[in-house]
Amino acid sequence: MSDHGWVTTSPPAGAGDCIAAQAAGVFTTDEMRAALPANGNNTADKKPEAPPGWVVATPYDYNAYADSGAHEWESNAAKYEFDGETGDVGPEFPDLEIELFGEPGTRAKEGIDFSKIASIELFQEGPARVNPIASFQDAGLHPVMLKNVELAGYRNPTPIQRYCLPAIHLGYDVIGIAQTGSGKTAAYLIPILNKLMGKAKKLAAPRPNPATYQPGIDPPVRAEPLVVIVCPTRELAVQIFNEARKFCYRTMLRPCVVYGGGSYKDQAAQLQKGCDVLVASPGRLVHFMNDPRILTLRRVRYMVIDEADEMLDQDWKDDLDKIMSGGEQEEGNINYMLFSATFPKGARELAKTHLAETHVRLRVGRAGSSHENIKQNIIYVDPSMKKQALIDLIRSLPPTRTIIFVNSKRTAEEVDDYLYNLGMPCTSMHSDRTQKEREASMRGFRSGKWPILIATGVSARGIDVRNVMHVINYDLPSMDHGGIEEYTHRIGRTGRIGHRGLASSFYSDRDEPIASVLTRTLIETNQEVPDFLQSYIPEGASATNLKFEADSDFEDEAAGTGGGDAGAGEGGWGADTDQNAGGDTGVGGDGWGAGHANGNGDGWGAGASNSAEVDAATSSNW
Repeated sequence: MSDHGWVTTSPPAGAGDCIAAQAAGVFTTDEMRAALPANGNNTADKKPEAPPGWVVATPYDYNAYADSGAHEWESNAAKYEFDGETGDVGPEFPDLEIELFGEPGTRAKEGIDFSKIASIELFQEGPARVNPIASFQDAGLHPVMLKNVELAGYRNPTPIQRYCLPAIHLGYDVIGIAQTGSGKTAAYLIPILNKLMGKAKKLAAPRPNPATYQPGIDPPVRAEPLVVIVCPTRELAVQIFNEARKFCYRTMLRPCVVYGGGSYKDQAAQLQKGCDVLVASPGRLVHFMNDPRILTLRRVRYMVIDEADEMLDQDWKDDLDKIMSGGEQEEGNINYMLFSATFPKGARELAKTHLAETHVRLRVGRAGSSHENIKQNIIYVDPSMKKQALIDLIRSLPPTRTIIFVNSKRTAEEVDDYLYNLGMPCTSMHSDRTQKEREASMRGFRSGKWPILIATGVSARGIDVRNVMHVINYDLPSMDHGGIEEYTHRIGRTGRIGHRGLASSFYSDRDEPIASVLTRTLIETNQEVPDFLQSYIPEGASATNLKFEADSDFEDEAAGTGGGDAGAGEGGWGADTDQNAGGDTGVGGDGWGAGHANGNGDGWGAGASNSAEVDAATSSNW
């Protein structure tokens, strides 16, 4: 042991012995004591400093997330309350307006490169056709709803909104297949709530006056919503609820949200004050449906299934069947809306079962596709070098709000710890986190307290946070768990509604199964194909007519079924009845069939602007 500086002799009796021991190369107890942290003065106690431009990293306050700790549940967020004596619309409340919509200077939804979103082709499929609107001002909206649209920062409708608003206004069931970040949520919220405006007192169930209601003293009521919106994740439910709070402002329609992991007691209390618009995750909705004292769906007029392609697994089937067909709904009185980024066989079967035969089916671009506003960089990284590559990538770019996607909960924790120990302000979110922790993570990410979010793909599905400029696929999704559709969902967290964004993905040999379809996706969106993917570039006719296995049209063509309905003619579920949106215009007037501008300068077909590309200081290999 003496070769390593450790000795078995007796401890020195005095200072002289210490000096002698040091001279002999022995690490004494005094030196050991000096090397250990003491009284908080040692460098071991100091946190690493955040890189220039980043906020200071702050740790989790786990005491705040304990069951006994105080927590402000998202379901209890402030909403417009009315006293029932002010007519069909309520007065303005400036303080609540700022809380819902933000400060006036921060409300713009559109990015500077909106033209690339606006010029994406939209195809009308199915038996019914509608004429698009040119602007929100031409959409026949109630003045209060039009004001809410303006307050929310919407200036021009996206392609899906241009067709969805008139379709819902005319009473059609709707299938919307649109790229992520294309404005689907507003596309159904605006027209549905607009149709119900002025009818709340006639259609809605009786409820207590919020100005005089006293919890525990006044009797609660049973929630009987007019609108039910179902989505796969808790975070997406909260996000849609927050949008509903905006568009319900002054309309006399009361929104609520219920989701698993949140306080059942608090959610029930909100429902028992009355509910007109209910946003829900499937499991918690079925839970409340099983208690008819709290909730009944007998008054439902609109049923919306958002991110429908994510709720087609067998695990969801029973819940979704009960929601769509259970309860006490009056058959024929409900309009069904199905929105999805892809349209696989399961989604088509769901639509065939519940939607009216005369429906409007809208497809924006190719099902499951992305758009050119997102610059995609694929970087070859050896798995053993991923963490170093990650921090090098983050430090090579200006500080910006970033989402890092991983494939497992364990990896999320490891990457979170790694970045935090390097001084990066980060947080993580996955299914093993409690709902309090997940809400706190999202709140911190939105506020900028933790501008780096590490998340599994499922937990971050549908998240729409302003100014997410960079998405990093630390792990590319496997073909067994989402494949290219999951990739599209992930990178769609940036580049939303005309903003530009950057998506960086780490690729290694173990990602070879996704290489072919990933290469086709890069080609489709005019992205650079790196050297290590060049061998997957299609040749010949396949190079100009790209095929994607997840595309419903491609599935139908390969199977030779015409969409599953034998002998289906025009308007069948899988019939090839695509028509360019441009062919559906030309109807004059100021109403729902108003024509829209052509591509001669400021129309939707206008050429894309030459906005500067997002620069990415990334190399091709680590």
